[in-house]
Amino acid sequence: MEYEKQYHQHVNPAAKYECLLFDVDDTLYSLSSGLSKACTKNIEEFMVQKLGIEESKVTEINRVLYRNYGTSMAGLKAIGYNFDYDEYHSFVHGRLPYHNLKPDPLLRTLLLSLPIRKVIFSNGDKVHVGKVLKKLGLEGCFETVISFETLNPTSESDDEISVKFRGLTTKTQSALPDTPIICKPFANAFEQAFKIANINPQKTIFFDDSIRNIQTGKEMGLHTVLVGTSHRTNGADYALESIHNIKEALPELWEAAAYNKKSQGVMYSKKVAIQTSVMA
Repeated sequence: MEYEKQYHQHVNPAAKYECLLFDVDDTLYSLSSGLSKACTKNIEEFMVQKLGIEESKVTEINRVLYRNYGTSMAGLKAIGYNFDYDEYHSFVHGRLPYHNLKPDPLLRTLLLSLPIRKVIFSNGDKVHVGKVLKKLGLEGCFETVISFETLNPTSESDDEISVKFRGLTTKTQSALPDTPIICKPFANAFEQAFKIANINPQKTIFFDDSIRNIQTGKEMGLHTVLVGTSHRTNGADYALESIHNIKEALPELWEAAAYNKKSQGVMYSKKVAIQTSVMA
């Protein structure tokens, strides 16, 4: 693939891992924050207030869309609803209880203690991702942020999306139309991320709370860490109850960092010694 050609020029053959790839929501912070629940509520209210979907049906429709398309937005676009992406994100994410998120100095210290590339890979929009990172005190911890806008740089015209079906139920899943939106858990989103951030999946560890995202990541060649549970499922190399357990689960990251630092120190020391002897 094209991304495989891009990263070869930056590969360090001696390094087992060159990049840490992180999801944001319910990964960098706990599900108990309430943001996920509030997000679902906002999505369903958007479906009723902005799209005119019958209130008694939105919960089931939303569940089916999310299961089949990765995000509710992708599913709504697929079945023909026309709306502005920014309006959707403003309605759904703009009213989230961000005040529930607190600075996380422990996680910040853990991230900054690793001299390894760190990249965000989220289905959320850039404003939402930015707010979360700011609330958690994690600004400056990541080299690159891959968000909704990164994966979908040009908005599809609503006129270009054919209205194929508006009465989606669980019985119609076998005849679902395609979505114009690129997002996890689908392979094209991962391929885009690899290209954009110049990532070698075989030397990258991927952290996400979604089993589906983790399974696709594993299929794409990533080392995978399921966050939010201690139960390791199919496709997950590791499982962490909390992102704060990263050092306990992957001590080799810090061991490699310490070894590299020591090696660099020895090389520098030898260089100075050689220079001194020549000058003498």
